[in-house]
Amino acid sequence: MVLTRRFVQLLLGLALYGASLALMIRADLGLDPWDVLHQGLSERLDLSFGTVSVLAGAVVLLLWVPLRQRPGVGTLCNVVVVGVLIDVVLAVLDTPDSPAGRAGLLVAGVLLNAVATAAYLGAALGPGPRDGLMTGLVRRTGGSVRVVRTSIELTVLGTGWLLGGTVGIGTVLYAVAIGPLVHPLLPLFAVRTAPAAAAVPAS
Repeated sequence: MVLTRRFVQLLLGLALYGASLALMIRADLGLDPWDVLHQGLSERLDLSFGTVSVLAGAVVLLLWVPLRQRPGVGTLCNVVVVGVLIDVVLAVLDTPDSPAGRAGLLVAGVLLNAVATAAYLGAALGPGPRDGLMTGLVRRTGGSVRVVRTSIELTVLGTGWLLGGTVGIGTVLYAVAIGPLVHPLLPLFAVRTAPAAAAVPAS
């Protein structure tokens, strides 16, 4: 029963995560670093945003091999479900004409992303491919989480911007707000797999 709940929570969390990214894309006010890269690649390769997200996730998973990281079912679902939901929501949602409408989409996207992140992390069925890359590099290099994560995100952000991805106030808002928003939500979504299990830590 607990495993079923974890899997359902995982899928719902990933679906909401994909939807939240679509909201931020349509706000057109800036994206988080990885999605700046995805957007830039999407424009250069003439592929849908969701398709690029899936392909990029698969490539990142290949980088797990030399790091000796092992994906969980949540990792594999992350690659597919998020990309599919991005394209589904983008197909029915347009960018608002007014600045207020775009700002509203951005704020809604960031808030929904926080809930979705807490939900899929709380299911504890495996990290996303990009988070796993970070933790694998931390373990193999001995570097700090802060330095490794910052280095990765600055690299993908710069590359995505050069490729034409959107960097703006949304990029800053996401960077500043997502951690403080996810932190209090994690205990609410953490599924206890045993009586003594601890809440899932933020990644």
